[in-house]
Amino acid sequence: MISIIIPVYNQADKLGALLKSIALQSDQNFEVIIVDDGSKDNPEKVFGDFILSLRASGGLKGEGDYKFFKQENKGAPAARNHGFRESRGEYLFFCDADLTMDKTLLEKLRLTLEAHPEVSYVYSSFYFGRKLFKVGPFDANKMRKMPYINPMALLRREHFPVGGWDEGIKKFQDWDLWLTILEAGHQGIFVPEVLYHVQTGGTMSVWLPAIAYKLCPFLPAVKKYNSAMKIIKEKHRL
Repeated sequence: MISIIIPVYNQADKLGALLKSIALQSDQNFEVIIVDDGSKDNPEKVFGDFILSLRASGGLKGEGDYKFFKQENKGAPAARNHGFRESRGEYLFFCDADLTMDKTLLEKLRLTLEAHPEVSYVYSSFYFGRKLFKVGPFDANKMRKMPYINPMALLRREHFPVGGWDEGIKKFQDWDLWLTILEAGHQGIFVPEVLYHVQTGGTMSVWLPAIAYKLCPFLPAVKKYNSAMKIIKEKHRL
């Protein structure tokens, strides 16, 4: 079974679209665990309305397949860790609330992991708004130099770090996770397809072209980027 773990913070307006795309998945062997990280826009109502609609249409497999938890605001890593503790699946999919899935996402990622027992996780390309992110094949050397794989990957439960997501990391949380897994001797694999779409205005709302980081070091976003990168490199001795 796949555990879909969704941290949500003030993104109730996007959560409904994600839940609908999950309900339409070709692989229905999953559980959904939502952790509200102290939101002020009532995502619980969106969740409740979705469950009522799913039940009315006969699409609700079982009451335990969709769960909603609340916590005080602690940040996305803490919410993901909370969700992990509540999960039961042998596969984990940490999913941001501003995502919508292609209907074959879970099936294609799961089948890839089953076909490649030597890898720990599988990921794909995606759209951020209208921009296509062609992520590319797994490369350990590239991984040590830069973040290039999003947290939206299907991961074997047994390879999830014992300490979970580092709750002290504020930026590059996904890079920190994949580096930790790499240091444990595990790698990923790439599916060369676009399997999800990230809505703008959410967790990836600040995006700059690569050249901006070289030519515009004075920009606030670039300064924050460089500062956060220094923290990760020091932690992992890169």
